[in-house]
Amino acid sequence: MTAVRVLLADDHALIRSALQMVLADAGDIEVAGEAGTGADAVRLSRELSPDVVLMDIRMPGLDGIEATRRITAEPGAPRVVVLTTFDDDENVYGALRAGASGFLVKDMALEEIVAGIRVVATGDALIAPSVTRRLIAMVVKHPSPVPDGPVSLDGVTEREREVLTLIGQGATNAEIAERMHITTPTVKSHVGRLMTKLAARDRVQLVIVAYRTGLVVP
Repeated sequence: MTAVRVLLADDHALIRSALQMVLADAGDIEVAGEAGTGADAVRLSRELSPDVVLMDIRMPGLDGIEATRRITAEPGAPRVVVLTTFDDDENVYGALRAGASGFLVKDMALEEIVAGIRVVATGDALIAPSVTRRLIAMVVKHPSPVPDGPVSLDGVTEREREVLTLIGQGATNAEIAERMHITTPTVKSHVGRLMTKLAARDRVQLVIVAYRTGLVVP
């Protein structure tokens, strides 16, 4: 099995070192490179073509939000997972708009962060439950990051609504398959059709749609 290649972007060398050691023991993940600034993260993302970028928001010079925006704008861009803290509400929302595919909080166990990298690498969205609640609060206060215009579920089947509801609750493809008694490939097909019908960029936007349409209530 091909290892997941990860670029670590954090201005704290100790954090990068801790993540490096944990990822080295994972077996199926390798660190493609390390960046101490946002500008370095953008440059190394282009040079190294990692699968996932683990991005700190608060970095000197070019911050993590702008770095995420530049990285995700590139053709064949890697998925960006943002590391945040509980007081970063506005920044989490900004990272979503910039194209981040996942959010983790820094006080999570390192093993949970490793597990999160695996989830994102398979194409699933990754939003820590604590971040999800704050993210929805931001949606209430700001213009939505989903495509412009009213959000409608016209054309979405009942089965797809059920999948969308579970996505909004933070379930992974495997968890959705188990709850709905269907296969994981079938779930992926449903997710793909939902993204097409709702013009959603990724699963993170599907979470927002689930809340805006009332399928999931905070």
